[in-house]
Amino acid sequence: MSAVITRAESIGFGPKFAIPILIGPALNPINTTMIAVALTPIAHAVNVSAATVIWLVAGLYLVSAVSQPAMGKLADTFGPRRVYLTGLAIVAAAGIIPTLLPTFGGVLLARLLLGLGTSAAYPSAMTLISDQSARLDKPTPQVLLSGLSISSLVTSSIGPVLGGVLIHAFGWQSIFLVNIPLALIAFVLAWLWLPGDKTRVRGARTVSAWKAIDPPGLLLFAITVVALLMFLLDLSSGLYWLLPIAAVALGTLIWWEYRAQVPFIDVRMLVHNGPLARTYLRLMLVFTGSYLVVYAMSQWLQTDVGLAPSTAGLYQIPTAIVAGICSVLVARAKRIRGPLIIAAAAPMVGGLLLSSISSSDPTIYILVVLAVFGLPQGLASISNQAALYRQAPEGQIGVAAGLSRTSVQLGAIVASSIIGIVYGQAPSDAGLNTIGWIVAGLTACALVLTILDRSLRSPKK
Repeated sequence: MSAVITRAESIGFGPKFAIPILIGPALNPINTTMIAVALTPIAHAVNVSAATVIWLVAGLYLVSAVSQPAMGKLADTFGPRRVYLTGLAIVAAAGIIPTLLPTFGGVLLARLLLGLGTSAAYPSAMTLISDQSARLDKPTPQVLLSGLSISSLVTSSIGPVLGGVLIHAFGWQSIFLVNIPLALIAFVLAWLWLPGDKTRVRGARTVSAWKAIDPPGLLLFAITVVALLMFLLDLSSGLYWLLPIAAVALGTLIWWEYRAQVPFIDVRMLVHNGPLARTYLRLMLVFTGSYLVVYAMSQWLQTDVGLAPSTAGLYQIPTAIVAGICSVLVARAKRIRGPLIIAAAAPMVGGLLLSSISSSDPTIYILVVLAVFGLPQGLASISNQAALYRQAPEGQIGVAAGLSRTSVQLGAIVASSIIGIVYGQAPSDAGLNTIGWIVAGLTACALVLTILDRSLRSPKK
């Protein structure tokens, strides 16, 4: 992180700007992955099944999938600094709830609030960076954008390790309590160091704040996403009546956004911006595979292999090491097609390896298989973010960034649904083998999509 700050400082993006920018967005991924090793202890503590406890994963993503673009829109409209600070305050408040209310309802409430609060960070950070470039009349340093991805990537990779250590030392509530100091530190630094929203360089608003937010569009988007994801979260329940609700809401959303003076989601832009739409699809495919592995392996290691949560977390170290190495190697790279091809090919190979793994395999083999999945974690995040920053229209970076995270969270929810169906009441070797085949299939589609995408051949000028 120090190298990122030093390099950025030379062109006007100094430590007082970079440090708060790099801390906040890390809160969502670290909460995403810490919970992986806590699912089994929480299920035992609050007496729920494996299929039920997965709602702690799905609930955060359900809220985040709607909130990320909404927070991005608010950041674009009212200013990213105040949205950023509000989100951090919500995160700090959520951290104490499971200690005060150690029930499944209390834990779920905390996860939902964490989803809401952490949703503000990434789109606000991307808007802050874009605003700072306009304020300084200088190009955005690639190293800072890479630093934003690396910050999230590193915390995502160490999440299971940190979660395992915290649970072993202090109990499962500690993975929530750790959010309080992290959020407060980020809040204070952002309050003291980030530029005020009144200093933004932007054109005069031609419509009221109400129209700029586009509440009808936001509501229709929320209905569409929630109905679709609620169906995906529990496919075995056959909630098919949610599909027509999602379809009607989506159709109405498209109709409304085509006519809105300032749309919440610029449908025309998405229709005509094929590269950005493909970036969203690529993110969903690759990260569906990644989250299938993170959550499925953590439960399998604890249940079938018989490891403690802390030990299961340590099994993720090879993944984190490989991801860190890859992220550093591509941090300053201008070309993104090669890394994206590797990011799709590697998990396809890893999925094939998972398709034959068993609890009797040597530890070293399991660690090698997990290390393979460090490649997509290290390459996909940085390269897709670079593509997004180039492809997003001016003045819409917050919403565009939020939608990219919605794509990732859609992948996570699909992964949660698949795990719930495949594992049922308990993980098994056969279930993990099936998940391996699914990962291989999804990432094979991402590989074909990336190879055929000619817009990735050279950076956009």
